[in-house]
Amino acid sequence: MSGFGIFTDAEHARRLADVKGRMEKGGFDLIVCQDPANMCWLTGYDGWSFYVPQCVLVHLEEERPIWFGRAQDAKSARMTTGLPERNVVPFSERLVQQPLEHPYDELAELIRARGWANARIGVEMDAHYYTARCHAHLTRGLPGARFANNHDLVNWARLVKSDAELALIRDAGAICSHAMKRGIEKMRPGVPQNHVIAEIYHAQIMGLPGVGGDYAAICPLVPVGEGTSTPHLTWSDAPLPDNGLAIIEIAGVRHRYHAALTRTVHFGKPPQAMVDMAKTIVAGVDAGLELAKPGKTAEEVEAAWQAVLRKNGLKKESRVGYPVGLAYPPDWGERTASLRPGDTTKMLPGMCFHFMAGVWLDDFGISISESFVITERGGERLCDVPRELIVID
Repeated sequence: MSGFGIFTDAEHARRLADVKGRMEKGGFDLIVCQDPANMCWLTGYDGWSFYVPQCVLVHLEEERPIWFGRAQDAKSARMTTGLPERNVVPFSERLVQQPLEHPYDELAELIRARGWANARIGVEMDAHYYTARCHAHLTRGLPGARFANNHDLVNWARLVKSDAELALIRDAGAICSHAMKRGIEKMRPGVPQNHVIAEIYHAQIMGLPGVGGDYAAICPLVPVGEGTSTPHLTWSDAPLPDNGLAIIEIAGVRHRYHAALTRTVHFGKPPQAMVDMAKTIVAGVDAGLELAKPGKTAEEVEAAWQAVLRKNGLKKESRVGYPVGLAYPPDWGERTASLRPGDTTKMLPGMCFHFMAGVWLDDFGISISESFVITERGGERLCDVPRELIVID
């Protein structure tokens, strides 16, 4: 169970102090956090309740965050957060999917009742679950407040992981390695794709001895054949081919902390061009990870990868990496830094990225990615699966 049973009170206090410092710098008295990963990171709250409006409030003058959510989920907050009763505030059940009224009407009432009606309020305009309707009802209920996008303030605070977080991410990497290997072992010509996925899900959730797995923020992605020319296809019940490519992208998860990985397999003897392309991708990742040290920038890491691709006649126009860690559906990325040109974010020890090393051509693609953590020695891989085009005869 997530919450204060995993992280110490001192760690949560450090997180809150960091966020309040960022709020002061950004000119906010109050922030409204609806990203479920931010809610969990700030309070430990963990529940499948993000399909309804909910949030965590942080006010500069409030000692602890405030959880606001559906009445039915209030006990989940009490069980997972350790927040005082005063800071667990449920909204009325009658407001769930109500066509006229909205839960954020009662959130506005709560903010007024705490004396913050004229506050400078930062909201998560890019959070997946902060809807246009949430914003409309909140601003209408607080006409005296000044609203602004907080530009993923809490997401940026999460970028450098603590030692306790890194321990969970390394566990996630071990689970991911195990699940990937089990999936590849199951992949044989004629085996239905969904049978492979079932094997992966079983391995993801069972985890390893003493290290149980959690559900991933993204389901397994398994494009096959020409489908490998685009990265985000899921599976069907069609049989795997006698000849051709398939890609698996999955994550291992431990207490909501993710380590993601992709591998590409070829059924039958692969064309030499595909073997060479896979070798180039692996070499590009090696170059990027060698450079991924404290003080280097995100764009410098990407440039090292891109140089290897260009030398071998390839290119990747999309970003090649993004931060990973604590996550909920629909995405395991943190929506902050990106390994791409123009991103000058400096690498710091404890940052974790998914090096999404894939090249997609018109008729096929190959992806051999790595999740890694920034260390003084460069990027430390979090998973251990052969780094090559995997051939299945």
